[in-house]
Amino acid sequence: MEKEQSFLPYKVLQKGGSGEIVEKKSRFIATLSPVETEEEAFAFIEEMKKKYWDARHNCSAFVLGERGQLTRCSDDGEPAGTAGKPMLEVLLASGVRNAAAVVTRYFGGTLLGTGGLIRAYTQAVQEGLKASDIVTMRYGTELSVTTDYNGIGKIQYILGQKGLPVMEAEYTDAVWIKLVVPCEDEEQLCKDLTEATAGKVKLEKIKKYYFVTG
Repeated sequence: MEKEQSFLPYKVLQKGGSGEIVEKKSRFIATLSPVETEEEAFAFIEEMKKKYWDARHNCSAFVLGERGQLTRCSDDGEPAGTAGKPMLEVLLASGVRNAAAVVTRYFGGTLLGTGGLIRAYTQAVQEGLKASDIVTMRYGTELSVTTDYNGIGKIQYILGQKGLPVMEAEYTDAVWIKLVVPCEDEEQLCKDLTEATAGKVKLEKIKKYYFVTG
């Protein structure tokens, strides 16, 4: 069961974004960025602190690993549990992994209280996510497919129906293409290609890895 769970789909930021809310004249600016390691996450946080050096707080949260195995958060001077934790909870609830968020607060002169702070930091990260480009990573098999010129049209039709793009193609005395298919669809695809070409197709599994599906 553990092995199957480790290959579940997950979301990542293809491109980070930023969003802003204003609560009782306090500005909350959320900036999100894709990160692969703790070092990248901390470097991004430091970058935001330098950019917004004059702000009262630069609170942060990040989640790493396809299952969110590593998480960190910081309230950066706000009351404990009112900033970093709610920010992290938004990231985890969204399903986004390998992402860091920094919410910069410019104090507006009015105290918001515990509930107000939690809502503000939560909403700021939600706005940042809305402005980000998010894609889904799926675990799949890279396939090598070789057939004749009669079979390639049928194969291309099946791939089009399933929304599977061709990564590479070579046309010589035969036709060779390379594609990647989600592991859960691999068996059915191979069966469909074999039937459509009356067995005149050679299928080879090259390797398995996570790939972007949009």
